[in-house]
Amino acid sequence: MSLTRDSYYTDLWSRVINYLGDNEHIEPNILETFFRKSWLYQLNNESGIVLTDNVITQQIVMRSARLISDALVDILGLSYQPDITVDLEDRWLQKENPEPVLRPEDIDDFRSMSIQSDLTFDNFVVGDCNRESQTAALACAYNPGRYFNPLFIYGNSGLGKTHLLMAIANFVRKTDPGKKVYYIESLKFVEKVYKAIQKNQIDEFKQYLCSMDLLLVDDIQFLAGKEKSHEIFFSIYNELINNHKQICIASDRQPKEIKGLEDRLISRFSSGLSVGIDSPEFETAMAILRMKIENNGNDIDEVEEAGLTYIASNFAGNVRDLEGAWNRVLFYTIMFQEDKSCIKFDTIVKALKNQTPAVEKDGLNSGRIIKCVADYYGLTRNQIIGKTRTKNIANARHISIYLCRKLLDLPYIKIGEEFGGRDHSTIISSCIKVQNEIEKDRFFAEAVSELEKRLSN
Repeated sequence: MSLTRDSYYTDLWSRVINYLGDNEHIEPNILETFFRKSWLYQLNNESGIVLTDNVITQQIVMRSARLISDALVDILGLSYQPDITVDLEDRWLQKENPEPVLRPEDIDDFRSMSIQSDLTFDNFVVGDCNRESQTAALACAYNPGRYFNPLFIYGNSGLGKTHLLMAIANFVRKTDPGKKVYYIESLKFVEKVYKAIQKNQIDEFKQYLCSMDLLLVDDIQFLAGKEKSHEIFFSIYNELINNHKQICIASDRQPKEIKGLEDRLISRFSSGLSVGIDSPEFETAMAILRMKIENNGNDIDEVEEAGLTYIASNFAGNVRDLEGAWNRVLFYTIMFQEDKSCIKFDTIVKALKNQTPAVEKDGLNSGRIIKCVADYYGLTRNQIIGKTRTKNIANARHISIYLCRKLLDLPYIKIGEEFGGRDHSTIISSCIKVQNEIEKDRFFAEAVSELEKRLSN
């Protein structure tokens, strides 16, 4: 959208430029570079308005406001001296095309999804698996728009990404109630864009989101392939970033690994801070389990310690697994344990029989193997199970797969599921590669042997 240029004023401005050049008031290169990119918008008995498209041109042309006024007096034979103002075209565009006024019924359609007040930084259990993400999230909440913008949190489902988004929202709402906070899942964003287009309210929707101080977008990977939503989100994103408003995004993978997302969005996501969350290690899983039990009104002392250890050891893949395991234990205890004095270890084992992810052997599971290999090579769990093919990461991934097969005797299909849904033929190929490398490379063989020793302790 642009302002309409009056042909009379266009011709008059051209005459002013020629006049200034002929009388050598202004250098020819200044006239060509800056004055030719400006234009006369209005002229009346008292004043005139010249518009430009950028601040630098505005400042340079404004220095010659008196000369422009003199030129107009001579060219038009005026009996008065018009006061010349040089302004930016965008400002006048906004005056002629004001933003739509939001009606109450429109706002109802655009409102944020609900923010869970019980998900805060206070009840987010911090461990090695998530300390980096928690620290970055807290910094953004403490001073929105200043440190890391956007903040991009990635990790597998159930590891606490949504909890951190909610914690940021709750912290900001508590410490600065005047700030506008907006949380939305990407699929819901797509739905709102679709409805706004249907009702011819897309400008109102964009205006509403651009008025926010904090935008939190969950599961951004589901925006992939939605071209119109890309366009709308890109516009909102740029407006908020330019106005130093905080944006926080969560995804199950890093920006560059999201297929179907426009390059310009990936580039902007990558320009901020990306932090990952891994599966909780045993100590963190135990702390999360204890907190969940106590928050549900149960007495932690009424659960045998060995039973807690069993749950934390075998369901540390993510927080939802821990919650699900505990709910099953509660159900099984109520229904089948005769002595209700405490929840016994045997009851927990029976309740979770055939429920444990990645079959265990002496407390060993695929999660522990991946964690051990990742620590050994200085990598993260997400790098091990992800798509990156750099040599050091690929070698660690092959070894992890080989050890899952050797130490757990898991089916190839099951191993593929544990490693990001890889095909069984890929898993077989990894095992063969490791076996061949062990036979021909002594140092490689020693590394695998050392990992096996660590896992046997």
